[in-house]
Amino acid sequence: MFGLESIVALMSAKGLWIVAPIAVIEGPIVTVIAAWLASRGVFDPVSLTLVVIAADLFGDGLMYALGRWGLGHVPPKLRLKFGLNRARLTQLAKHFEVKGGRTLIIGKITHSAGFLVLVSAGLAKMPVAQFLWYNLIATVPKSLAFVVLGYTLGSAYTKIDGWIGKGSLIMAGVLGVVAITWVIRRGMHRKCN
Repeated sequence: MFGLESIVALMSAKGLWIVAPIAVIEGPIVTVIAAWLASRGVFDPVSLTLVVIAADLFGDGLMYALGRWGLGHVPPKLRLKFGLNRARLTQLAKHFEVKGGRTLIIGKITHSAGFLVLVSAGLAKMPVAQFLWYNLIATVPKSLAFVVLGYTLGSAYTKIDGWIGKGSLIMAGVLGVVAITWVIRRGMHRKCN
């Protein structure tokens, strides 16, 4: 949405007030750039860390809200096209009831599956307090890792942006292979029974 140079200039000029909304939109690279600016004395590192954690949680809350309260605004035919029938939603709710915390943490850490997992948590009507707790558990170390990366190696933010993109694609590929393997094994197991 924004060029990286524009983000640097905007954050340098406007301060922490602008970091949060850009971090909600642009994600980890904003944290890396802001931490690099903190290493140069533009921001206080502790304040910056709190802001990016809050921004990440806010953005995740929006995705959860989209899943939880947005489904009613989707036409029924489109819901069915995406496979969101009652049986599937019931199954999703059961999954999040039993494995919701683990699913959220894995989705947040892998970054690639984050959007899908966060919206699914909302669709499953995972209790808000539970969602926020597990999301916080995953967000803090992830945000700290990007702050440390930016603080120490942030001058290479253009390369880091490429690494984040490539890492996300690799994780998406790995998750895709795992999902396909799971579906195939599940199908074979059903045939054997």
